[in-house]
Amino acid sequence: MKALAKRPGLLILPALILLVVAWVSLSGGATDFRHKYEGEDLERTVIGIGRENTYALYLASHEDAARPQTRIEVPLSSFMARGGARYLGGAEGLAMEEGSAATFSFSVPEAGLYRLRMEYLAAPGRGVDVERGVLINGETPFRGAEAMLFPRMWTDDGKPRTDNRGNQIRPAQKEVFGWQAAFFTDAMGYEDEPYAFSFHAGINTLTLEAVSEPAAIRSLSLEPVAPAEDYASYRARTQDRPAEGSSLRANVVLQGEDAHLRSSPSLYARYDRSSPDTEPTDLQRVVLNYIGGDPWRIPGQWIEWEFEAPGDGFYTISIKARQRYQRGAVSTRRLTIDGELPFREAADIGVAYSNAWQHIQLGGPDGAYRFYLTKGMHTMRLEASLGVMGGILTSLDDSVYRLNQMYRKILVLTGVNPDTFRDYNIHQVYPEVIEAMMLESKRLYSVVDRAVAFTGQKSDKVAAAQTLATQLETFAQDPYRITGAFVNFKDNITSLGTAMQAMGEIKLDIDSIRIQGMDAPAPAAPQAPLAGLGHEIASTAASYFVDYDALGDVYEDGEALEVWLLTGRDQSAVLKTMVDDTFTPLTGIKANIKLVDPTALLGAVVAGNGPDVVVSTDTWNPVNYALRNAAEDLTQFPDFPEVIARFRPSAYEALSWRGGVYALPETQVISVLFYRQDILGELGLTPPRTWDELVGMLPTIQSANMSVGIPYPTIAAPNQFALYSLMYQLGAQVYDAEGTRTLLHEEPAVQAFDFYTSLYTDYGLPKEFDFISRFRSGEMPLGIADFTTFNTLAVSAPEIRGLWDFTFIPGTIQTGAGGQQFVDHSVHSQGASCMMVATPDARVRARGWEFMKWWTGKDAQVRFGREIEAVLGPSARYPSANAAALRELPWSARQLSVLDAALDQAVGFREIAGGYYTGRSITNAVRKVINEKVDPRETILDYARQIDKEIARKRAEFGLMGPGEAAR
Repeated sequence: MKALAKRPGLLILPALILLVVAWVSLSGGATDFRHKYEGEDLERTVIGIGRENTYALYLASHEDAARPQTRIEVPLSSFMARGGARYLGGAEGLAMEEGSAATFSFSVPEAGLYRLRMEYLAAPGRGVDVERGVLINGETPFRGAEAMLFPRMWTDDGKPRTDNRGNQIRPAQKEVFGWQAAFFTDAMGYEDEPYAFSFHAGINTLTLEAVSEPAAIRSLSLEPVAPAEDYASYRARTQDRPAEGSSLRANVVLQGEDAHLRSSPSLYARYDRSSPDTEPTDLQRVVLNYIGGDPWRIPGQWIEWEFEAPGDGFYTISIKARQRYQRGAVSTRRLTIDGELPFREAADIGVAYSNAWQHIQLGGPDGAYRFYLTKGMHTMRLEASLGVMGGILTSLDDSVYRLNQMYRKILVLTGVNPDTFRDYNIHQVYPEVIEAMMLESKRLYSVVDRAVAFTGQKSDKVAAAQTLATQLETFAQDPYRITGAFVNFKDNITSLGTAMQAMGEIKLDIDSIRIQGMDAPAPAAPQAPLAGLGHEIASTAASYFVDYDALGDVYEDGEALEVWLLTGRDQSAVLKTMVDDTFTPLTGIKANIKLVDPTALLGAVVAGNGPDVVVSTDTWNPVNYALRNAAEDLTQFPDFPEVIARFRPSAYEALSWRGGVYALPETQVISVLFYRQDILGELGLTPPRTWDELVGMLPTIQSANMSVGIPYPTIAAPNQFALYSLMYQLGAQVYDAEGTRTLLHEEPAVQAFDFYTSLYTDYGLPKEFDFISRFRSGEMPLGIADFTTFNTLAVSAPEIRGLWDFTFIPGTIQTGAGGQQFVDHSVHSQGASCMMVATPDARVRARGWEFMKWWTGKDAQVRFGREIEAVLGPSARYPSANAAALRELPWSARQLSVLDAALDQAVGFREIAGGYYTGRSITNAVRKVINEKVDPRETILDYARQIDKEIARKRAEFGLMGPGEAAR
């Protein structure tokens, strides 16, 4: 050390080495890890660790199959039908209702791989994509073929209108019914090319299953599997075609917001004032000036424009686009003209990350591409595509599945939290898992390199794959380290699955598209940085004078209805748009929509500054306001019986008190049982129909160190829903008919409470858990959660798609009046509601009632549900309480059948004076039994007495005590 102190220069070399090592570990270079897998057969799998029936394995098994270059038309007139499938003939084709199937028999001259192409017409339905499944010779050829999507067509329902502050309001979207042609492709978009199906020579059968939505088919054909021609071939083929002089000077500009058609109603025109380059731009008013954004993120979504070419000739195409959503990612689009891909390179138009607009001229190393167009009208379509990223995500999808398989295998041996001081000898018990870890590590390193080579940098999303690759490599080299990092291993798998979801989102903005002749001037360059500075200064100044938070038409005269919304800004924007373009023109009633914090409502009503109508309030609010004479009884309106018939009685049970109804239901949510089909199949189990069957399955599930998720009540989240459902199934009631006392002391309620707590005390179910994470990993193959969890799982867990489903919660066997036994699946219901604040003004009551009728009607609920899902994504699917509206929202036919039947058995929770104390007491009772191991029966009886005291106190406070109540 003294020598180093005298010669500090000796410290420089080690410091430089450390810096180089750190730089290499953080660098995004594409060859960082290549040495780890060079020469390895990364396609092989280890026995017991791998996914079956994938498209990649299907192609590999037909690697040597021929690719015939003949087209085969499938005859539509001769088929075997199941359900509502009928041949109408001629131009009308074959009509298939949802749930039907049609099997076609036809001859194939030459065996080999073919693509399937269908010309279809989407019929009026729920407005979601048409979903079809395919069986070849009676079998599903591979995973993914059972659910392929065919989009609908949408357009603006008129021109944008202007509100009373000069802001443009986008028009509503309407569906366009017309024939489309499409290949059968991967619904996830991971496969960039259409699926290839194997047919043998001779007679084959093809079965088309209408999984979701009705549609007609005009043609169905087997097409050759052939790559598209490249640009060089296209250029050689078209270079001698004639050109007119008018085409040379053409300068056709298509504004993004003027799109003609789109595949989703969410792909509407939008407004942006953040950049001076956006055309047109206005700092003081809303001007629709671009298209795309967050909703344009799913592979297969497309936007189409119409344009006119002034003459035959060659044109260049440039796109003004912006990808500001994901750093280190490339958003890819596929360009087609008049429905055809002009050449192979047009299928891979990539836009890298940038906060600024980019002028992208389509071209290659030799310059701009020259597109040959004939004089007249044409269509141009940009379709979201994963491109190279699709193959990367396919690899990650398979990796996540295999990693979860490894995790569950080790889980059987070690449990969720392994003892770090115990030697499990994992490498001896499961040598195949250790081998699989090393192989998977090399695969993930390879995926990281491919992703970096494609994007040009290492994003935080792909870093999750690198983290797992390093961890797996460490585990394979030293298996004794697995137990200490087992929990972290599961978390890393979850992180990779989440990163996959983000990597699969390919958002893009389009400001304009320019189609120019060969002699036209180049597009103008983006504005200089000083222009951006001036734009920011002007924007800041405008913010002092313009109310950007105001939504749509704003009325200052006292005649406007004041509506407060208690959810989110996206919901308020959609609702205000609907009010301005539908409700006000329809009824002549003006309405101001205000987004308000729920905690502000009570104070405002007490102070006399409250709204006329409250939207999306909790179901316990209306009766509590009614107790204080602060909510209107809706039964006063003559057409109330007609309006309330829209809902199931369970939806408005909590809104009713003493013969009055003080709000209309908006949403209704119930619990369902989610289950993993693959894991239950491995264990030889099926989803339980009753609670007894569930208990009987627990030893098998728990012996594999897995668990079942039943909601457990906490103070922060008092989830008593499973307990309430048990009570209803046993015939228990929470309150007496008059709402004067609780009935929790009666035997059915005590039995339900005893059984519910025994699930935790006797059977060891976990109390606190992340259901979605454990369900994805397979650690929790069964679990009860509200049905909106389906939306989250469908979006966030692509690696288990097709491997899970939901059904009724477990029920209780009961004996009917005729002596026949049945399973009672009664389930607790909850939701949000729309309430009218009490007012002496009859005109306000009349206007408020008109609004409430319109808002809870089928048309408004369906539109709101579709638009909010378009804005926020499928995870925000709207659970409308309107029974007819729910059937038109984007659920599949099978899911709707389960939800309809389950909702028919739903039971609403009554609200009474002092009822707030019931849920709190039940939570405390459950926690006391489980944590202190006290007697369940005595505990619930003690808390029932406390609840009765609080109910009596509240009834006395509100002057509701009847004769003899005080004595009781």
